[in-house]
Amino acid sequence: MNLHKLILTNNACYKAGKTITPKGIMVHSTSANNPNLKRYVGPDDGLLGVNQYNNHWNQDKPDGRQVCVHAFIGKLADGSIATYQTLPWNHRGWHAGGSANDTHIGFEICEDGLTDASYFSAVYKEAVELCVYLCKLYGFSEKNIICHSEGNKLGIASNHSDVMHWFPKHGKSMDTFRKAVKEAMSAANENPSDKPTKTEALYRVRKTWGDASSQRGAFQNFENAKKCADNNEGYSVFDESGKVVYTKTSSTPYLVSVSISDLNIRKGPGINYDKVGKFTGIGVFTIIAESNGEGATKWGKLKSGAGWISLDYANKI
Repeated sequence: MNLHKLILTNNACYKAGKTITPKGIMVHSTSANNPNLKRYVGPDDGLLGVNQYNNHWNQDKPDGRQVCVHAFIGKLADGSIATYQTLPWNHRGWHAGGSANDTHIGFEICEDGLTDASYFSAVYKEAVELCVYLCKLYGFSEKNIICHSEGNKLGIASNHSDVMHWFPKHGKSMDTFRKAVKEAMSAANENPSDKPTKTEALYRVRKTWGDASSQRGAFQNFENAKKCADNNEGYSVFDESGKVVYTKTSSTPYLVSVSISDLNIRKGPGINYDKVGKFTGIGVFTIIAESNGEGATKWGKLKSGAGWISLDYANKI
């Protein structure tokens, strides 16, 4: 599973702040010929791509509706398939149009024209893996998984046909889906090291660690986090402790003048990094990289290799 996290904090559902004790999973599909995640998830984190219409669901009432799900499955800008978590798993979503909102985690699979077998196979596999992940996380079995149309028959969801208007076109059903989840869980149980934990480390892409509102994404994969930072000027990758672990290197070195004698040099870009025990002194120095970090507007890496200085006390020449 290619899992990413971009919580839709501007959606009225998220702002309602209600939580549930999840008792099952409801599978939805979007009923629109648009397989791109950027249609629903935004803003662009460097992987999704830019939604030129800005009609993603990270707004109060997308398309004027009270809707929000826990995750979406679909295409990234590079055409690969991914899952984006868009609400905390125990948040009460607005996806079922019935009482299943109080009991079920709901996710949407982005539909295409419903005839592309390769796309269907990829998102079907991703959906199975997401359900395996959630089943392990909450102690569910495959019997706790239903689709929206099944929820309607049970009287806990509105009258929608998804996903049974799509799956049978490719020889699948919710029964085959549940069977695939069961088989995947059985295989994973034979290798307990594959089981997920509730505290998986995430790399967060922000301007500074303290500015949580600037976060562009939270990634399990470090390379994906780096790519996101590269595509967002002024952003860095932070580990779980809040330390900068990656910032895009400036392409052109430049000179700065320092007019104070006691400017500290630190091991990393931030006051949360140790001092190296030396000062720059008054003079002119070459900066080869910049980074955001705690305690300064911007940090600069010295060409000498001595460490990082606060650029608040340096003037660019």
